[in-house]
Amino acid sequence: MRLKFGMIGGGNGAFIGDVHRHGAVMDDLAQLVSGCFSRNMGKNRETAEKWGISDFDRVYSSYQEMAEKESAREDGIDFVSIATPNDTHYPIAKCFLEHGIHVMCDKPLALHADEGEKLAALAREKNLLFGMTYTYTGYAMVKQARQMIEAGEIGNILTVVAEYPQEWLLVQMVSDRSDQATWRMDPERSGPSGCCADIGTHVECLIKKMTGLSVEKVLANFEKLPKDQELPLENNVQILVKFDHGISGMIWTSQVAIGHETDLLIRIFGDKGAIEWQHKEPAVLRVTRINEPPRIYTPTRDYDTQECRGLSRLPSGHPEGFFEAFGNIYRGFCAELLKEKYGVDCGEYDYPTVEDGVHGLRFIDACIESNAKGNIWVDV
Repeated sequence: MRLKFGMIGGGNGAFIGDVHRHGAVMDDLAQLVSGCFSRNMGKNRETAEKWGISDFDRVYSSYQEMAEKESAREDGIDFVSIATPNDTHYPIAKCFLEHGIHVMCDKPLALHADEGEKLAALAREKNLLFGMTYTYTGYAMVKQARQMIEAGEIGNILTVVAEYPQEWLLVQMVSDRSDQATWRMDPERSGPSGCCADIGTHVECLIKKMTGLSVEKVLANFEKLPKDQELPLENNVQILVKFDHGISGMIWTSQVAIGHETDLLIRIFGDKGAIEWQHKEPAVLRVTRINEPPRIYTPTRDYDTQECRGLSRLPSGHPEGFFEAFGNIYRGFCAELLKEKYGVDCGEYDYPTVEDGVHGLRFIDACIESNAKGNIWVDV
C-alpha cells in the first residue's frame, strides 16, 4: 500500500523540490498525486505532467485551494511536502494542519520560534505527524555513530567540534548566478538570520541526532563578508556551545569559504575514543579508540548495527548519497504514517520532527541575541 501525497513549491526546475520527490517515492511507500508547484499555472501544469500527475484537477493555483479540496476528497492526500522559501513555511504548514493533513516540511520550520511552537502545538492538538528534512541526519553512518555512542564505544563525551563551510555565495556574486543568493540574503524571505539559519541549524540538528546532546547555551559571532559589500545578513558564523551534561562544543559555518562546496564535518571526542563523519565521504565513519589505530566503518557490513543496515539500499562498496539520505527521512515518516492510518507495518525508522524544528529556531534566536549583545552567553 502506498500513501498519497502532494507538494507545495519545488517546480520550475527547483533543486530541492525534485529531491523531496525522489526521497518520498524512493521506497515505493508514497505516490505524488497533487500539487501547487508554481504560482504560474502554466509552469505548474508542466511540472505536474513531468512528474506523472495526469489528473490536472489536482493541480492547484494556491496552497489554500489545495488544502481545502484535498481534505474534502475521499481519496485526498495523506500528507503534503513543503518545498518553498523560508518565509512561506509557517502559513502553508498551518493551513494543511488545520485541514487535518500530515506535513513534511523543508527546514527551517518557520522564521521565528513562536511560529514554530504554534505549529508544534497544532500538530499535537490534531494528532498529526510533522516531519522535517534535516537532510544529513538521514545517512546510515550517522545512525551507526549514534548507536555506537549510546553503547559507550567512545566513553563519556568530552567535546564536540563541527563545521560546515561553503563557497556558493561568493561564487554566485562573481558569476552572475544569483537566484538563490537573492532570496537567501533577503531578510523578508529568509528571516533575521542568513548563514546560521540556513546551515547552522543543519549542524545543530546533526549533533543532536548523532550524540543525543541538546544545545543549552550559545556564544555566537556573526560576520558579513566581504565587509565592503554591505550585506543584509551574516554569511560567516562562529559559535561556542554548551550542551546538556556540561559538555562543550564549537560550530563554524560559512558561505564564503572558497574551495569548499558542501564540506560538513563533525568530530565527537570521548574519554575512551572519538568518532568522525564528513559529508564528502558519507559512507565512511572513522572511529578511534584510545591508544589504538583508527578503524573505518562502512554501510551494510555485518559489524554495523541492524538499524544502520536497514537504512542502506545497496550492497557494501556501492556509494549512496544525498537522495538516499532524504529517502531515509521520508521512509521513517511514511512508515509511521502507514502504520498509524492503515495498520501497515513497514518497520520503524526515526526522522526529525517538528520538535527538532522548534529547537532549531530557538537555537537561531539565541545566536542572533548573543551576537547582537556583543557575543555573550545566551540560553537556548
